[in-house]
This record gives sequence, structure tokens and C-alpha cells, in this order.
Amino acid sequence: MPMFQALALASIIFVSGPSFGPSDEMFEELKNAPTEEEATSVALDIWAAWMESGSAAADLVMERAVTAQSLGDLDLARELYDRVIAIQPGYAEAYNRRASVFLQQEKMGEALRDVNEALRLEPRHFGAWTGLGRVLEELGAREEALEAYKEALNVHPTLGPAKSAVARLEKEQTGQGL
Repeated sequence: MPMFQALALASIIFVSGPSFGPSDEMFEELKNAPTEEEATSVALDIWAAWMESGSAAADLVMERAVTAQSLGDLDLARELYDRVIAIQPGYAEAYNRRASVFLQQEKMGEALRDVNEALRLEPRHFGAWTGLGRVLEELGAREEALEAYKEALNVHPTLGPAKSAVARLEKEQTGQGL
């Protein structure tokens, strides 16, 4: 009987596992925030949670990658994101960040691949939905881009870049281009 109890306890621990990343409650707060300021505050908390991969090594490399990207060293940033993904292949934010590097480098195929992987891993990633919209616009798929921006707004209704993109693309659709 003690062996069975140990296995049962191990399965509970395995199933519940470590908790990292944003909670469902955070996304509910974001969707229902009464003001834009409150939504922005919750969104920042979600971004902070997305920076936690569950691996101290991956988190350290991720910090360095983000710094390299912010300093404009896109090749180094990409190499570091590659390492993060090798350490934590199920880490959506690493794919999202690497997609943004590819977008900056105008490598749309790679950006599309990575943003899709980020969304497969975290379908509520409003940043990845916005990134997907940008990539699709660059590829000339304006209707699909509009849908991607709308998906971002389904998760984060006050997200400025997505709201602006939806307004711009809807104007273009009705023949009222800017």
C-alpha cells in the first residue's frame, strides 16, 4: 500500500506541476478591466509572467536576448532566443520574441512560423496575435491580418496597436483609405 500511495502522490505532483506563466484569472481581469489604465496594468503583469519560462537557465538567457534585441543586436538576440527554445521548447514567449526579430529583419517566413508556434503554445498571447497581424499585412493578406488583430482584441480589448490596425484596415475595406 505505501508504494501505491507514493505513486498516487507522485502523479498528483506531476499533474499539477510547477505554476508559471499568467493565470486564467489574469486574462479574465484583462478582458473585463473597467478602464484602459487597469487593463494596461494587468497586461504588464501578464507580460511579466510570460517572461517566466519555468527554467532559471532559460530565463537568464531570455533576459540577455531581450537586452540584445533592445540594443539593436538582432543577430545576437536571435541566437540567444534559439538557445532559450533549445532549453525550453514549449516556451511561447521565446518564439514570440524570436518572431519579432525575424519581423525586424524582414524574414517573413520565419516570423510567421514562430508566431504560429507561439500561438499554438499560448492561444491567448495578444502580442503574438498582433505580431501575426503585422506579418500577414507585410505578406499582403489584409483580411487575415484584420482577423488576427481582432483576435488580439478578444483577449486584450484595449490593446492600442491592435485597435489602430483594426480601424485602419476596416477603413481600407470600406474604401476610405487613409
